[in-house]
Amino acid sequence: MAIRTPLLVVGVLALSATAWGGKQLLYSRSHVVTDNAQVDGRLLPIAAKIQGFLVRVLVEDNQVVQAGDTLLVLDARDLDARVAQAQADLEASLAMAGDNTHIGQLNAQLTATQATAAGSGAMVRSAEVNLRKTAADLERVRGLAAKQIIAAQQLDAAQAAYDAAAAALEVMQRGRAATQAQVGVASAALTGADARVAAARAALETARVQRGWTVIVAPMAAIVTKRTVEPGALVQPGQTAMTLVPIEDIWVTANVKETRLGRVAIGDSVTFTVDSYGSHTFVGTVESISPATGAKFALLPPDNATGNFTKVVQTVPVRIALRKPLDSAYPLRLGMSVDVSIRLTK
Repeated sequence: MAIRTPLLVVGVLALSATAWGGKQLLYSRSHVVTDNAQVDGRLLPIAAKIQGFLVRVLVEDNQVVQAGDTLLVLDARDLDARVAQAQADLEASLAMAGDNTHIGQLNAQLTATQATAAGSGAMVRSAEVNLRKTAADLERVRGLAAKQIIAAQQLDAAQAAYDAAAAALEVMQRGRAATQAQVGVASAALTGADARVAAARAALETARVQRGWTVIVAPMAAIVTKRTVEPGALVQPGQTAMTLVPIEDIWVTANVKETRLGRVAIGDSVTFTVDSYGSHTFVGTVESISPATGAKFALLPPDNATGNFTKVVQTVPVRIALRKPLDSAYPLRLGMSVDVSIRLTK
């Protein structure tokens, strides 16, 4: 009896080990498992677009902010003056060119010169009519003078009247040409004024946009980290003042061995655990597979043409999308270590 007991224990242990090994074998055939994985996400640097002194810094490190929350405020007094100057320039340009609500100075001048030109044209037409009349009178008088029906003085008077009418017509035509030239000048001046109005509007819009850059807001819900500025500091364009870590826009990157990658497909379901939360299980889906191995993105990629080639199994990054909404009781932080299990569908 004493001999049978150890044999029985050994048999039970052997059966248990066989069952466990079989279960692991079956599991490995339908799953890809790796602990070479971590939580990933984008780091969004927050920087000023213009140079200026910081008036207020409204957030601290590790503070949660929502989209639209104010992060930094720059001194805007110079830009306020620039906006006021641009507004004044626009109003001055509108006073010259006019708009839909009032007639500008140059517009009024164009209207006046057009009216003068129209009057000059009417006077030219009147002078032309008078010239034709005096020409007809002169022809009749010449005929009568040739027959000696009228005195020579009447012929001289008719000729003088014709010459005066011709001179008057020439004066009127020159006056009409001058007024038409003035219309062209006034029209060109109005066109230039309209261009200056457009330039003034653009300058005002630019000043307002730059004024808006003095208030920097969060573009998304995130957590503030690495704040490097204080009120009163002079910040430069592009200088990183802090970094935002998005709360929702995160994923898991699992580095899968190339020998197991062939059966991994986009859409495969994934379960994973995070070292920080023990056995708590998270759920996700294979979203994409990298087109290159991780070694290709290294600072010094391996070169197999050197003659000392040693084959090493490569890993390929697989991006795993997380099921939303995320559980706030188990917040995932970038860089956390993850154990991933991908259920294969092919």
